[in-house]
Amino acid sequence: MTLSNWAKNEWLKPHQTSKQEIAGLLSIVDRELRDAAIQGISSDGKFNHAYRAALTLATALLYSAGYMPARGQSHHYRTIAALPLILGDSAKADSEYLETCRVKRNAAEYDAANEVSETEADELLEFASEFSALVKGRLRRSVPHRSEEHTSELQ
Repeated sequence: MTLSNWAKNEWLKPHQTSKQEIAGLLSIVDRELRDAAIQGISSDGKFNHAYRAALTLATALLYSAGYMPARGQSHHYRTIAALPLILGDSAKADSEYLETCRVKRNAAEYDAANEVSETEADELLEFASEFSALVKGRLRRSVPHRSEEHTSELQ
């Protein structure tokens, strides 16, 4: 399956991004990673911030590929599931891990407190930090018409 097939199924819709939009998303990622690293934050809170960083990175990738989730189409699920279609089969394990995190995050957000262990939160923060470096490197190579003055926005 391809992203264009997903669009034909109305799971995604075409989206034309800009370097400003991508830079804005990356600023959210940086904020979420900083917030996740705050000492004394609950493990649920750390996990939630790290999850939002990873999801926003996946969103930036999807936007840079020319798509966004269709309205009402399980935004988080589709964005995460699209990773192997964007990055290749090597991203399948990352996509599966983030899907597991999505489910756990939903439980911590909507069902009960203390759903996430400190170890799980630390693992997701480490993953999100590493994923950030990978995605930012890819975006530096793929965002069209990037000028030197905007290079720092994409680092």
